[in-house]
Amino acid sequence: MDFGLVLQTDPPASAVVGLMRRAERNGFRYGWTFDSAVLWQEPFVIYSRILEHTTKLIVGPMVTNPGTRTWEVTASTFATLNEMYGNRTVCGIGRGDSAMRVAGRAPNTLARLGEAIDVIRELAEGREALVDGKPIRLPWVRDGKLPVWMAAYGPKALAMAGARADGFILQLADPYLTETMVKAVRTAASDAGRDPDSVTICVAAPAYVGDDLAHARDQCRWFGGMVGNHVADLVSRYGEHSGLVPDALTTYIKQREGYDYSHHGRAGNPSTDFVPDDIVDRFCLLGPAEAHIEKLKALKALGVDQFAVYNMHDAKEATIDTYGSEIIPALAS
Repeated sequence: MDFGLVLQTDPPASAVVGLMRRAERNGFRYGWTFDSAVLWQEPFVIYSRILEHTTKLIVGPMVTNPGTRTWEVTASTFATLNEMYGNRTVCGIGRGDSAMRVAGRAPNTLARLGEAIDVIRELAEGREALVDGKPIRLPWVRDGKLPVWMAAYGPKALAMAGARADGFILQLADPYLTETMVKAVRTAASDAGRDPDSVTICVAAPAYVGDDLAHARDQCRWFGGMVGNHVADLVSRYGEHSGLVPDALTTYIKQREGYDYSHHGRAGNPSTDFVPDDIVDRFCLLGPAEAHIEKLKALKALGVDQFAVYNMHDAKEATIDTYGSEIIPALAS
């Protein structure tokens, strides 16, 4: 199993670079960041610095979207980083939650997202693609490689991830939901004539190592609120008991009363008081190192190829170091 580190690009950018360097030293293979231009610093500028100060770390957004940048600009940016540092980027992409809503726009449609996945990959790898009906190619790209991984929860999005994306990003670490959603992605890949095992499966969730569960839960409760934003969209689209969205996802958001993006992804987010302890326990990895290892082995058995640690809490360095010394080695075989 591979491991990734997920950070927000809060200033100073040098701190983000430092944590990513620490992660690589501890055996993490991927370095991810949020991508919301209003809320945080521009990630692609910081990626260049991370790549310069690491040797093998693969970097990318978790996740970008098709609306805040034109597709040829996104592709060219990835291709430039790859030319400079040797194909060490990955494009995580979704419909756009915070990035679009904070700017006063609705998240992108799935149709637009699916088209963007194809176009960004084609352009970044040096092939021609249609952008707004016009054929475009980046003539300077040589031997470019850009895997595009799609974040998804709902049935139509899961089907698209399986049919079109190189990887699937699931932003929660509940084994039951992981099993259900991985099966949906693999089935969609097979139905599209693809090798189901060719789709990389990445589970991303907060991890907090320690014996004080109450404190760990409070530090990670924000994640249930972030997931709740996506669940609320699914409920509005499909209904609460449609059978298309698991009740395990929809039930807990009944007490949700809006969401303040100024606290998005942060410990102590007051918009996430509605998230119960059992959801935090199900969605996150909490407790001593042994508990993390046990849950990660269960996820690995379900076909998860990478666990990406959301590291937004008061124990960033300790989490990276404990994963490096105790947890990553236990999942190496």
